[in-house]
Amino acid sequence: MSWTIFFTAIISSMLINNVVLLRFLGVCPFLGVSKKTESGLAMSIAVMFVMVMAALVTYLLYYLVLVPLNIEYIQTIAFILIIASFVQLVEMFIKRFSKKIYKSLGIYLPLITTNCAILGVAVANISENFIDYGTLPGLALAVTTAFGAALGFGLIMFSFSTIRERLESANLPESWKGVPVALVTAGIMALAFLGLAGIV
Repeated sequence: MSWTIFFTAIISSMLINNVVLLRFLGVCPFLGVSKKTESGLAMSIAVMFVMVMAALVTYLLYYLVLVPLNIEYIQTIAFILIIASFVQLVEMFIKRFSKKIYKSLGIYLPLITTNCAILGVAVANISENFIDYGTLPGLALAVTTAFGAALGFGLIMFSFSTIRERLESANLPESWKGVPVALVTAGIMALAFLGLAGIV
């Protein structure tokens, strides 16, 4: 397996198949935590850690435990338990070392457990990974894809939060302030990313 495949997987999952704007996964933290750049970045780092680690562990669990035991049908429950474990780890770490960030993320931090972007990437690594199922190159490709998706999530969170911070001071009609202008902005961003389709 050449390095080109890994580079293509990162670019594809980061820009062309962006989990937020093109697959519409993880929209809850995207809209809820993106009011401030600091909280958006903190959420991005937390999601990146959970997404990459969950992709690694769920891939191994699926091919080393679920497939040999013929219990693939419980993959969703097993994957959510793994994701929840990593979220608890991240929550304890942030609470211990940064109370300010912990408070700014609020309820959205434990809700990473139900962030469908993380579960979606883990499931997609099983269902869409057509190269070398259950082998070390397949695992590497799954983790690379998850890393690219996490980078894409972080890119969108950072850019959207900086735009929303500027929109707070913009002279807008009262009916456009807050969520309405945020949704219009997200739609324009989604159209811009849709223009990248077909590059890879």
